[in-house]
Amino acid sequence: MTRHLITSALPYINGVKHLGNLVGSMLPADVYARFLRLQGEDVLFICATDEHGTPAELAALEEGLDVAEYCRRQHAVQRDLGERFGLSWQHFGRSSSEQNKELTQHFARRLEEEGFIEERVTEQVYSIDDGRFLPDRYIIGTCPHCGYEAARGDQCENCTRLLEPTELIEPRSAVSGSTNLEVRESRHLFLRQSVLADEVRAWIGQQKDWPVLVTSIAYKWLDEGLHDRGITRDLAWGVPVPDRAGFENKVFYVWFDAPIEYIAATKEWADLDLDQQDLDQQEWKSWWYEADDVEYTQFMAKDNIPFHTVSFPCTLIGSREPWKLASYIKGFNWLTYYGGKFSTSRGIGVFMNDALELLPADYWRYFLMANAPESSDSSFTWEAFAGAVNKDLADTFGNFVNRCLTFTQRSVGAEVPAGGEDGDVERAFVADLSERVRAYSEHLADKQFRKATAQLRAIWATGNAYWEQTEPWKAVKTDANRAAVIMRTGVNLVRLYAVLASPIIPESAGRVLDAVAPGVAVRWPDDVGAELQALAPGSGFAVPEVLFRKLTDDDLAAWAERFGGAEEAKSA
Repeated sequence: MTRHLITSALPYINGVKHLGNLVGSMLPADVYARFLRLQGEDVLFICATDEHGTPAELAALEEGLDVAEYCRRQHAVQRDLGERFGLSWQHFGRSSSEQNKELTQHFARRLEEEGFIEERVTEQVYSIDDGRFLPDRYIIGTCPHCGYEAARGDQCENCTRLLEPTELIEPRSAVSGSTNLEVRESRHLFLRQSVLADEVRAWIGQQKDWPVLVTSIAYKWLDEGLHDRGITRDLAWGVPVPDRAGFENKVFYVWFDAPIEYIAATKEWADLDLDQQDLDQQEWKSWWYEADDVEYTQFMAKDNIPFHTVSFPCTLIGSREPWKLASYIKGFNWLTYYGGKFSTSRGIGVFMNDALELLPADYWRYFLMANAPESSDSSFTWEAFAGAVNKDLADTFGNFVNRCLTFTQRSVGAEVPAGGEDGDVERAFVADLSERVRAYSEHLADKQFRKATAQLRAIWATGNAYWEQTEPWKAVKTDANRAAVIMRTGVNLVRLYAVLASPIIPESAGRVLDAVAPGVAVRWPDDVGAELQALAPGSGFAVPEVLFRKLTDDDLAAWAERFGGAEEAKSA
């Protein structure tokens, strides 16, 4: 039996994540994990905070905290927000863990033993005004390739090219803004990616069903010539470099140790409390090492793709150990805010804590999956958000649940009615619905979330169409058996729709299931006809409170004023 390992790109420890971060990795990974679990699959969903590097040091300094304490607090914040958004990971780890330190040092030793680590003298940028070497990402300048004026010293986020700080035009310190910089020599370790390029290319070439976004970025890097990459930095916060004189005050580059945290977080999960765990959890390494029965899916935004298709595979391949490489990488484009960037400093856009302050998680989960930036960038606007909530969640799904259950309760009481047999209308309806459920399942299995959500919306709409076509309010006055068939079908549809919705809007789906089938184990439907008979006559139900409130013009005006609207986004 295939086991499914799922990871989402690690959110950086510095600050609360915005909706674009959520939809670009963590949320679709959760939807996929929930879908697979409902199918009875063995799933391990892992995530963690990415805690090393200068941004964490500087953020801690600004708050007057030791960097380790700062990271501990921020990890708790991000874990709490993720759980409140319904992210169902088995473990949410930390890249500063002892497990990640051990594994990162293990990979460094293995790579050196195999001849893929080389010590070199490098020229690094030193800020005289700041009195320190500047890490790559804290040097800002103009990209020599595309002319983007805010490129970082490690990568241009505009054209995604990897950079060296000395390549930037008119560089300046991101810490102080000073241009009083000079180049000094420092010794560092390099991963000889150039030697591993052919093996990485061969691995990428085997992935015939990966998204074009992912393979195109990977081949772009490889076609331009894969350069050796420095994997150490002159910093205090990070995984120490072991066993090497002169490197006592250096640590591994955050982009070397962060992906290893996927493996380390799995070990963290296993180490939580061994006395109370089952054997599968204790055998954490089987998910990663000689794991031929594991399907490993990674989720990430496009800026993370180069590191996961090239750099991290170089680490795993170069170790010459049988570690699990990704089976599938799901890459996402950007979610923008009215076409512009989310900005914490300018108060532009919606962040996870703000979103939960306004509305429950399912409102946001549904909109983000319905507008997932898969084939191109997509834009968050308050108008589009209100449209999805009001038309899809409130008027289509919520309305069907309420009208069906309320009508049945008022007509025959809070039990599924007996009497009558399905007619041609029901048989045609089941045939049509079966095709729609099949398509919905295929879209989720293929990780096509935008298509899946559109199909779910269409499935919900069929319930309202069936209700209108059969007119139970007329049948109940003239034909009790016919009315019973319609209401029995309707109540079972409510249950089925909740099951189908549960990967995307789990809290709302759970409320519906608690009302119509409390305590009943839920599995993914494989026979729609049987599902519409699952609640037998006499089964009790309750009418849940209104699932989704409609958003008003006043809501949108207030939120646009607080978080910015179209004009503010354009000027950001």
